[in-house]
Amino acid sequence: MSRSDKTGGEVSINPVIDACRQTAPPRTALSAVSTLPIKGREEKTAWHDVGAVDDIPQRGARRVSTAAGDVAVFRTGDGQIFALLDRCPHKHGPLSQGIVHGHAVACPLHNWVIDLASGLPTGADAANGCTPVFPVEVRDGRVWLEVTGG
Repeated sequence: MSRSDKTGGEVSINPVIDACRQTAPPRTALSAVSTLPIKGREEKTAWHDVGAVDDIPQRGARRVSTAAGDVAVFRTGDGQIFALLDRCPHKHGPLSQGIVHGHAVACPLHNWVIDLASGLPTGADAANGCTPVFPVEVRDGRVWLEVTGG
């Protein structure tokens, strides 16, 4: 949920969404390596080639080990690619093992449904945490994942 501020920009009025946005890595243009100031120190942000789009089954996922932890890279039925930390906000179930439907994934442990674009739970669980989202791009049939690490 959001509202417009006096300058016309959107301001979130949901503290769960605000907290999730703060944990998600920032989106930047595709580059080999750049540096970003984070909490008083510089960390490197790098784009990683994680494989061909066709290596990820439709309505499925692949797990990628990164400096930020395991990341689940999803491919939806309509071919879109999303990336989330491979951990449900409820009991830390492996989202990469969940069932993908539409643009959401159902956690295999307790069936929490997580929106792939925002990392937020849906339905009755909507105000209960979030899963960090990672920027992902498809270039020349390959999936590129952006990860920040020290």
